[in-house]
Amino acid sequence: MTDAGWDDQRARAALRRLFDTAVAAADPRSVLARHLPPKPTRGRVVVVGGGKSAAVMAAALEDAWPDVPLEGTVVTRYGHAVPTRRIEVIEASHPVPDANSERGARRLLERVQDLGPDDLVLALMSGGASALLAAPAAGLTLADKQAVNRALLACGANITEMNAVRKHLSAIKGGRLAAAAAPARVVTLAISDVPGDDPAVIGSGPTVPDATTFAEAHALVARYGLTLSPAVAARLRQDADETPKPGSLPHTEFRMIATPMMALDAMAEAARGLGLTPLILGDALEGEAREVGTLMAGIARSVRAHGVPVRPPAVLLSGGETTVTLGSGPTGTGGRNTEFLLGLGVALDGAAGIWAMAGDTDGIDGMDEIAGAILTPDSLARARAKGVDPRASLARHDSHGFFGALDDLIVTGPTLTNVNDTRAILIA
Repeated sequence: MTDAGWDDQRARAALRRLFDTAVAAADPRSVLARHLPPKPTRGRVVVVGGGKSAAVMAAALEDAWPDVPLEGTVVTRYGHAVPTRRIEVIEASHPVPDANSERGARRLLERVQDLGPDDLVLALMSGGASALLAAPAAGLTLADKQAVNRALLACGANITEMNAVRKHLSAIKGGRLAAAAAPARVVTLAISDVPGDDPAVIGSGPTVPDATTFAEAHALVARYGLTLSPAVAARLRQDADETPKPGSLPHTEFRMIATPMMALDAMAEAARGLGLTPLILGDALEGEAREVGTLMAGIARSVRAHGVPVRPPAVLLSGGETTVTLGSGPTGTGGRNTEFLLGLGVALDGAAGIWAMAGDTDGIDGMDEIAGAILTPDSLARARAKGVDPRASLARHDSHGFFGALDDLIVTGPTLTNVNDTRAILIA
């Protein structure tokens, strides 16, 4: 053992345990049932939903209410379906919508038609629903929506900004699904993957009133210099077709069943069991991934050298959603978690006694089936020994390639939940 009992093997095992703890804390199969409303005694129970956790949430609902007649449809990402008995599951594309995204969204709108005040709509929402439920507004095509999604993903806009635009191009987002279900009671059960847990941002809020406006969406497009098709530009000028505003959906109720802070609290408890002092820095950290990594490196160095703001052995925990802004040059493969780690590693430059993990709790960092990675004190040295330049990898956003060369990627497959990114920096 080195560094007061912490060696590479022990640190790696601890970080992986913390990641697995975060995922388990948000598993719908263990948390959904306790948030259900009382079982209805009359009327229909219609289930609708979207997101990477939608299918497993539907299965958990069926298990919790085996004696309640359930009907409905949920839309999830390809590879995220699980067997269900009464609720239809449609798989679609994420993060860029496809034809099934449109078909699924239209199916949800069909499901809530012609309901009465005695009927109950259970909406199961989780991260990814924005892309998975893509019903273009009148005058738009799926190709229009796909082009806007790609542009928003590449420009560096945060999730709140992206959703403000997407809501105003949609027939289902921004409260429109709940409006279509009136006068039925709508109860939304949600897993939050967004900073601040704003219900209106999760999945672009299909069942939640929308405080954003066409004017704001148009301003965001201008701010990021996005090129729009004529149809999209015309749509963003249709102020008369605003989304439902706060106070306009009195028949709706929203319940959060899992959040990033719940996952961080579970990680903190696990850390104490591992002999580490946890410090939660926040569940809503945003910013350019590599720059957040540089900032975190400074905090980790302070802990290591001065015991401030926490005495080692300690672990710095954080959640939220950083961004990666792509330039015009060639790029590799990566995601915001591995880019954060590479930025952290470059800033630490091999500092002793500091390990780190960053991963997306849905098991997908960026466009690849990679959850995240682990950074060690010797990551940069091992990379250089293999002919991999850390700074060059960071410059071309090739963080998956960098950590893949070291065999330090975290690969879980679909976890079927999503409370956003989780990061842990272990200081011995």
